[in-house]
Amino acid sequence: MVGPAAKRAAVAYACEGHGLSERRACQVIEADRSSVRYRSLRPDDPVLRGRIRELACERRRFGYRRLQVLLQREGIHMNHKKFRRLYCEERLQVKRRGGRKRALGTRRSMVLPLAPNQRWSLDFVSDAFTDGQRFRILAVVDDFSRECLALEPDTSLSGIRVARELDVIIARRGKPTTCVSDNGTELTSMAILKWSQERKVEWHYIAPGKPQQNAFAESFIGRFRDECLNETLFTSLAEVRAVLAEWRDDYNQTRPHSSLNNQTPIAFARQWGGSPERYGGSTHRPIAQPAQMGQNQNGLYS
Repeated sequence: MVGPAAKRAAVAYACEGHGLSERRACQVIEADRSSVRYRSLRPDDPVLRGRIRELACERRRFGYRRLQVLLQREGIHMNHKKFRRLYCEERLQVKRRGGRKRALGTRRSMVLPLAPNQRWSLDFVSDAFTDGQRFRILAVVDDFSRECLALEPDTSLSGIRVARELDVIIARRGKPTTCVSDNGTELTSMAILKWSQERKVEWHYIAPGKPQQNAFAESFIGRFRDECLNETLFTSLAEVRAVLAEWRDDYNQTRPHSSLNNQTPIAFARQWGGSPERYGGSTHRPIAQPAQMGQNQNGLYS
């Protein structure tokens, strides 16, 4: 406890958790009672904070000094120490880049989707054939309807392959507003950065070490592993594709979903004006072909 805020929190805990009086708690923690009773009169400046966030989203690589210059051009003047305090409280600090260029996502907070096709979540799940060879599966989920949009397995899934698979989904049901993923190398590659810019789809990366921020995909993968992967032994990639297509159809069209009042994802999505073709089955959908080995794939998505 090296600051007044920490001491105020400790005194409050001692009073509430152990029934001590404020005077006794201050004596034990060696905190001044006037400091504990102090309440800040500093204004919250919500309008100013909102404008700082807007500028930080428009100029993602600008630090607080350049952002303050932009505000000064708009006629908003303040002490640089106050501006830096607000900038840090909004957690807009720019991280220093290192290594190769990667896709960066937005610094804005996510909002819950209000209709199907507004936000998709992506993640990978790993499994093995009976001979021990590993393979991976790309899972794409609609966060609003909980519909599984894709389960694409292969022994190698690059950023270019992910972009092609997303194009297949878009051709079937339209373009999303936002995609959410973790910071894996496939999803932060130049292929995904170029795809996001060309398709004008916002990409949001969760904070490192915070899988709960990608909760829709993590929840789906938990059910998928428990109900399908752990129940099946796979001997070939063709068998994996067939089993996954059958399970995906069952998940979307038959399996009741508790968070949707025990409706299926397809039935729930159709309540929001979706056509049968848009929210239909997935057995006969086209499969994105894997990239050829040793071929230069820069900028190719099909």
